[in-house]
Amino acid sequence: PVDFEDLGLTMEKTIQHVKQLQETLKAIKENDILKMYVDENVLNFMTHKEFEDNLMRNEAIEASIMFVDVCEFTSITEQIPANTVVNLLNDLFDQIVKEIIAGDGHVDKFIGDAVMAVFKGQDHQNRAIKTALKVKAQLSNAPEIFAGNKTFQPKISIGINSGEMVSGNIGSVSLKRLDYTVIGDAVNTAQRLQSAAKPNQILVNEQVYQQANTVFTIQKIGDVTLKNKALPVTVYEVLA
Repeated sequence: PVDFEDLGLTMEKTIQHVKQLQETLKAIKENDILKMYVDENVLNFMTHKEFEDNLMRNEAIEASIMFVDVCEFTSITEQIPANTVVNLLNDLFDQIVKEIIAGDGHVDKFIGDAVMAVFKGQDHQNRAIKTALKVKAQLSNAPEIFAGNKTFQPKISIGINSGEMVSGNIGSVSLKRLDYTVIGDAVNTAQRLQSAAKPNQILVNEQVYQQANTVFTIQKIGDVTLKNKALPVTVYEVLA
């Protein structure tokens, strides 16, 4: 004879197990979606037990910053539909990001048609420069993009700087909107160097040159006035 009470318990346990599996799959899916918007390093940091208690804590670190800008990309935005522009930019970003990951760096943020990357840990400066050279080579070999009646050859300008910076959550707890990032003069200088760089140029300052010139081929460009800098900065171009 069938024990309906036992059968009922078995079915109830089975239903609970299925619900647990569904919740697990949902959590995995949500986590994968979250990874598309938040850097994995940030997600790992968020899983620490003390994360909420130390939400606004920051630390001083030594690191290298690299800004990569896709040159003259805005010039083609008037020639092609907006969705095509986004797809093209995402494809270029994907090529850049792959090299950053390969160099053990992480993407801090996307800013318009530029990428900000951070390199921490041992040999961070050399890894940043090697990555920049690989990004330059990768996009130099990229095929031309046809935009309306014009063609666009992807080119990038890069600025790199190293030094002390503050790493942590920057933003507003009240608004519940924070950005886990790095800030400081070293970061600002890297961005200014990128702004001063011409297409397919990788620029560094005197400090980086002194530390890296025995490893890489670097030539002096000269003194350049960078935005928000009181004095001219001696700038160098990384060639190989």
